[in-house]
Order: sequence, then structure tokens, then C-alpha cells
Amino acid sequence: MKETCNRPILLSRSLSYWRWTQYGVLLLGMALFITFFYFPDLGLNIMWNGLIPIAPVLLVFVPGLWRNICPMATLSLIPRLFGFSARRALPRHTAAWLSLIGLAGLFVIVPLRHLTLDTNAPLTALMIGLSALLALSMGMAFEWRSGWCNALCPIHPVEKLYGHTPLITLPNVRCDECGKCSKPCADSRHAMNPTITGSSHIEKLVGHFIVGTFVGFIWGWNRLPDFHSSVSVPEMVAAYAWPYGGGLVTLAIYTVVYRWICQSAAERTLLVKCFSTAAVCMYYWYRIPALIGFGPNPGTGMLLDLSRELPLFPLFSHILTTSIFIWFMLLRKSGGSSWTTRPILMNSSISNSHLKIQVGQ
Repeated sequence: MKETCNRPILLSRSLSYWRWTQYGVLLLGMALFITFFYFPDLGLNIMWNGLIPIAPVLLVFVPGLWRNICPMATLSLIPRLFGFSARRALPRHTAAWLSLIGLAGLFVIVPLRHLTLDTNAPLTALMIGLSALLALSMGMAFEWRSGWCNALCPIHPVEKLYGHTPLITLPNVRCDECGKCSKPCADSRHAMNPTITGSSHIEKLVGHFIVGTFVGFIWGWNRLPDFHSSVSVPEMVAAYAWPYGGGLVTLAIYTVVYRWICQSAAERTLLVKCFSTAAVCMYYWYRIPALIGFGPNPGTGMLLDLSRELPLFPLFSHILTTSIFIWFMLLRKSGGSSWTTRPILMNSSISNSHLKIQVGQ
């Protein structure tokens, strides 16, 4: 009996720790936002050469951690937690269109980094500010994470691309109950990947598009430098032509193999895993060496120049990162874990007092 009584207390303490972590990360995000105006070079380095290179590692190994502490997600859930969200159910066709808009946002923003975002702190702050307003507005309108986290967020397709074999399943500390607001729910679906979607043709298109294009998109993006001076029309064309061209090539390969070579669901799932693994391997093939001065475009994406001190670093980095991701994402035996545990599906027969115990209020 004593052990049973202690469980709600432990759950309450655990949730309290997560809440403090979420708000702490949100405050750090606000501090970074302010940094763009007062210490622009520092802010740009933290954003583009610190946080962004770390993100794929989190999405591959512990996507549930990122989903639990993402500052934009915290912002979008503030209306729900403090009682001023309309909590409307998001219609499936609306969710499909929002996911398409989110994907389009990703493919517009990433090439824009070379043109201006990587070197222009106010514009980077503007992008983050607009994203924050969108996240907050989605939380004010729709139930739980259905509007922003599971539909409009431009990072969500990448989460699903990289997070199909998580190392561990974490508790879901965002939702205190499951209202089935997103179908399928990316957080509680085992072995989630972009091709696991609803029945909408738009959602299926978005899922297969991110899988097929992202390898070539990353390769093409790394062919270009950051444009520090005034941007000309040829540079604007190049900023989008290289990643889009590379993406279309790998999309064509993916489509041919998926449609005419893969004969079973297992083979198609393996194909998706191969493309997602290739994408993250491609990213770190270029990104880690670039951080210390070995990038294909000198100065772009560099934190510090150690090219003279560590001449063999690129070779070591290529072998290590590629081997780790191939083993973890393709060769490792995985039980198809979910990112987080599904919260209890609540119904009217459960009392409010029991609900308060569950969420630690």
C-alpha cells in the first residue's frame, strides 16, 4: 500500500523536474533571441554552429528528449496549460495542408541560410520570432500539439526522418492525457518514419518527399558558401538550384526503387531507413569537419580553424560518424521503440481528482 501511495508523488516530482527544464530551455531561447541584437556574431555562432549541428544527434538517438524540451513546443502549449486555448480538434485535411506548408518552410529557410540567415542576426531573430508567434497561435487554436508540433513545424518532417530507431523511450511530459488529436501520433507510434501518415494524399506526398530528397538536398546545400556581401540574382538562383537539384536526383532514385524494385512492406521500410541514414551521414560528413576549418567552402560554418593542427581530422570524422550512424540506424537490432510513452486515454468516468494526481497538480 505504501509503495502504491508513493507512485503519484514520484510522478509529480518527475513532472515538476521536466517542467522546470522546459521553462529553463525556453528562457535560454529567449536569451539567444536577445543576443542577436546585442552580440550578433555570438548569437549566430551559437545558433548555426552550435545548436543546429547538435540537433540531428538528438533526433537520431533520443527524439523524445527533444520533443519534451523543445522551446517552441513549450511556447505552443502555454495556452493549453494556462487555460486560454480554444482546444479545437484539428481537421485532417487542415493538418495535411499545414504539414505541406511546414515542409515548404523547411525547403525555403535552409537555402536562405547561405543568402542571409547565417550572417544576418536581425533576420535570423525575425525568423525565430515569426516561428514563435506561429507556435503560440497554433497552441491557442488547437488541441495539444496537433497544430504546431505535429503539423506546421518545419522541423517535424526531419524528426520523423531521423527518429525511427530511438535509443530509449522517455515519458511523455507534454500531454497529461491522450485525446488522439494527431493520427498517427508521432510521439507514441512505434518505429515512426515520414511514410507513416494518415490517409491523405498530401500527407503521403510530404512523407515520401522528405525521405527521397533530403540526401541530395543536404549534398547540394554543402556545395555553396555563405554570401557575405550583397546578394546577386545568380547567387540567389544557385542557393536554391544546388540543393533542389540534388534533392530531385535522389528523389528520382528513391521513387524508382520504391515503386519498381521493393516488392514488400519490409523492403520499403528498409529503403526508408537507408535514405534516412544516408541523410544524417551526409550531414555530418560535411558539418563536423567544417566546424574546425575543413569545409568545402573556407569560412562557411566554421567555429574555429584547426586545419593546421589536425590535418587528419576529416578522415577520422568521416569514418567515425558514418560507422556509428550506419550501425545505430541500420544494423542494430531495434524493437521499434516509440519516442515517448502514450499518456492514458482519458474518459468521462475518470474523476478530476484522479486527473490531478496524474499530472501532479
